[in-house]
Parts: sequence; C-alpha cells; structure tokens
Amino acid sequence: MRRKTGVFDFSKFTKKEIKELLEKMRKTMKAADGVGLSANQVGLNLRLFVAEVPSQKGRSKFYAIFNPEIEGQSEKLAMLSEGCLSVPGLFGAVERSDKITLKGFDAQGKKIKIKAWGFLARVFQHEVDHLNGKLFIDKAKFPRSMNRE
Repeated sequence: MRRKTGVFDFSKFTKKEIKELLEKMRKTMKAADGVGLSANQVGLNLRLFVAEVPSQKGRSKFYAIFNPEIEGQSEKLAMLSEGCLSVPGLFGAVERSDKITLKGFDAQGKKIKIKAWGFLARVFQHEVDHLNGKLFIDKAKFPRSMNRE
C-alpha cells in the first residue's frame, strides 16, 4: 500500500480477465460497504480503481478507471471526514480539491476524461492517492476512532 502501483498494460489481459477483475473488485467493494477500491487494496500491483457513488437522485454510477491521473484540480478546497477500507474504524478530516479533472482509460482501453466535483471528486482523489502509495491518514487532521455500525 505504500508503493506507487505499476501501469495497467491492457495487452497482458484478455477482455474476459478484465471483466472478471472488475466484477471481483466491485463485489469486494460493495461487501465492505465502500464507495471506492483500488487494485493495491486487494493485493494487485496495477494502476486501477473502481468506484460507485450515489447521485443526488439516488442512482449510482459505476466507474472503473485504468491508469488514472489527476490532470487538473480547483484551488477551492473542502474539508470533510473520510474513512478507508484499509484502515477500518478510523476517520479523519481531509482537505481536498472540490473539483478535479481525471484522465485515464476505460475497461476497453479507450482514453477518458472525467470532470468531477463534490463527493465524487473526493473519492477519485482518495483512490488515486492509494495508487500513489498514500493513505488518507497521511493527510487527515484530528483522526479519531469510531465503531462502525
């Protein structure tokens, strides 16, 4: 978890293997009541994360981002409480950019660019941090233990 992950090389995986990997990661994330999961959280040295964040209308969208990089971010910051599946029961306030532009690739290897704001931007930044070998506790202010109910 403390090392930058390796680039995802699409030529080393079949479409079926990629689909199975994403299904496994999504299932693992949901089983843990998470909204994001990076490949290195499940022991894979791959630059990949999945995320599923509910919208304001109650629907959720599933994201699978390969080789993600934050291309731009707003100067406006927001401080919110975060937790992490890799550090269960610990929560802390983390300051992050309110808006970001994320570039990477989709599951078919096509270039994508996503403009995200609010909670989705926070989740994307959290997962990219994982892929860069960082945990939210490295940035958290006033971490506190809490029992998850």
